Amino acid sequence: VKVFPEYPDARILDICASHISHYPEQKSWSHMSITGMNEFELKNNQQADDYVVRNLNTIPELPFETASFDIVTCTVSFDYLNKPLEVMKEVGRVLKPGGSVILSTSNRCFPTKAVKIWLNTSDTEHILIYGSYIHFTDMFQPPESIDITPAVARMGFGDPMYIITA
Repeated sequence: VKVFPEYPDARILDICASHISHYPEQKSWSHMSITGMNEFELKNNQQADDYVVRNLNTIPELPFETASFDIVTCTVSFDYLNKPLEVMKEVGRVLKPGGSVILSTSNRCFPTKAVKIWLNTSDTEHILIYGSYIHFTDMFQPPESIDITPAVARMGFGDPMYIITA
């Protein structure tokens, strides 16, 4: 996704993060905060400037001020949230006007952690589910999806990958 170069001074929030944020190696933003459930993983994230331990399934509130980020991301983890619409409303709250949300999804997951609807739907339906979370907050422009599946995955040697943005 070519969003990062558009925000050279961006403040970014990565939710449901771990030891890696899957961002470009070349830093093109000013500050990155992360939140997730595992403090050991969060403090070992080399790209993060700061972190907050938070289980969004227990407390679906982002511990940040309103309009404090230019971009909020979530890499292949929104399918683990049991209150996704509440969390998406929080994403809208912490984004600055004109900010972007970037979600990614694949067909891989931990079945014991994913919400039931995720396990019973297809890749296309996963995109629609994420898009509906964005749409029904009434806080974003219409979502768009991008298929960034590698060519080898299209031949059956890997996993699909999709980006949903608004």
